[in-house]
Amino acid sequence: MDEGRNGGRPGDRRSAVMEDVAELAGVSAMTVSRVLNSPERVRPATRSRVLAAMRELDYRPNLAARVLATGRSGVLGVVSFDTTLYGPASTLYGIERAARAHDYLISIVSLSELNRRTIGEGVDRLRGQNVDGVIIVAPHESAAEGLRDLPPELPLVVVGAAEHLPFPLASVDQRLGAVRAVRHLLSLGHETVWHLSGPASWVDANGRAAGWRATLEEAGRAAPEVLVGDWSARSGYRLGQRLARDPSVTAVFAANDAMALGLLRALREAGRRVPEDVSVVGFDDVPESPYFSPPLTTVHQNFGEVGTSAFALMLDRIGDGSDGGSGPRRIVEPELVVRESTGASR
Repeated sequence: MDEGRNGGRPGDRRSAVMEDVAELAGVSAMTVSRVLNSPERVRPATRSRVLAAMRELDYRPNLAARVLATGRSGVLGVVSFDTTLYGPASTLYGIERAARAHDYLISIVSLSELNRRTIGEGVDRLRGQNVDGVIIVAPHESAAEGLRDLPPELPLVVVGAAEHLPFPLASVDQRLGAVRAVRHLLSLGHETVWHLSGPASWVDANGRAAGWRATLEEAGRAAPEVLVGDWSARSGYRLGQRLARDPSVTAVFAANDAMALGLLRALREAGRRVPEDVSVVGFDDVPESPYFSPPLTTVHQNFGEVGTSAFALMLDRIGDGSDGGSGPRRIVEPELVVRESTGASR
């Protein structure tokens, strides 16, 4: 029995303190303190060892003491759009997982819409909780004005927002993902590629549509009319019924996997085979996409890397004391995942 940690009697276990963590991890108490308060200053291997010791000992740092000693709470705020869509939900999970790996807590404010008023109110709620900084998941074009109105002293990072905004940004390169999808279809011999777009109010939808159009123009191909959906399988099905009636349609790039799913059903009901008659590419690589019929060729987004990048940018902001003004970009490259829904044009 470890009398030092258990007080000498079974059932009389005391809470672990910083010195216990330091002893188990084989480091100094000062190093444990740095892991808690300035993790970016600690080598990754050492940080991992200290965090493992904290978990083993069920160590819970005293929040009030941390605030008094460092001026930091160890809590980050996240303002997010209230949605169950795969992309925003996965982005939020990626941020939370990155923060947890560095022993930070996350306080989340979910908004029904993103605009100047709601973003300001959400950030005010988080500042009332003494958060060290705020990460804003801003997939809507309308978020721009709300971001510009935030207090200049606030450490701020945005995720998934338009790249022209003057803030530190972590995002997936939506345009590049579309370029890779369309180039793949053109390489299979298709004369052109139709596009089922997401709503124009979404940054991601506009980036994907821009990549689609630019790739066709670069190849000297005519860009067909864009068909605009709302990210849902229902809208993909409805728009797919229009495409299925046109025998000249041989390749379609859908802006997300849900719309691609609806498109696949519409094509099947119209007797158009995939990929023999029409090739289909989606975007997101949802966990179900390998089990579509046929398995869906799609663009994979690494949301874990987006979360890690956003958290790293925030640590930089907190560590150097700078505000949420213009800063670096961390743009994650998407990956084309080729499955059975695409094939050579006939």
